[in-house]
Amino acid sequence: MKLYKILFFCFLTSLSVHAQDPKNDNIPMGYVLTEADSIFGDTIVLPELVIETHKMSEEDKKQFLLLQRRVYATYPYARIASERLTSLNKGMQKFTNKRDQKRYFKIVEDYLSNEFEARLKKLSRKQGQILVKLIDRQTGFTTYELIKNLKSGFKAFVSNTTASMFNIDLKMKYQPFEVNEDYLIETILVRGFESGRLRKQEAAKPIDYEKLDEAWIKK
Repeated sequence: MKLYKILFFCFLTSLSVHAQDPKNDNIPMGYVLTEADSIFGDTIVLPELVIETHKMSEEDKKQFLLLQRRVYATYPYARIASERLTSLNKGMQKFTNKRDQKRYFKIVEDYLSNEFEARLKKLSRKQGQILVKLIDRQTGFTTYELIKNLKSGFKAFVSNTTASMFNIDLKMKYQPFEVNEDYLIETILVRGFESGRLRKQEAAKPIDYEKLDEAWIKK
């Protein structure tokens, strides 16, 4: 399975967890896509955000800026995943019939496929790893858990095993207090929110950045 197909499946399931089928294509999807919703031309192309690089070695600066570019490239997907998940769950509440829920899910699935697949094809392996972490940050569920909610546990296992061929662990959690890279990702996000370069969205599980920063200073 190609890497982009794994990422697209992961991203799609993160957007549609708990959704299952509408009676016609005119049934509202629970949200309306606006110009502001598009990830095309989002923060990805804005100037780099640098934080206290005078305290870093040249190699550290290089690696930090590389990580920053990757976060900027993938955060919009994770943010929209969370927004869509909330909206889709609200939309699903309108249907009590499983057949209607399944048709609703099909409409949403086709729409998301057309909107995002081409973009996800362009993500690198490392960007895919970061996207998996950010999906956990924004939705509160690992990609593996999101897949498992829609598919059988076996299919979730197969998806995870296939992804591991590309060094992508779908069970990967976002752990900024334990993992240095996640701490740096959170730092990039916080500074991006403060500067207005990233559109702020709170994490599913609130993160106290001051406590996080203090914890890593002590380490």
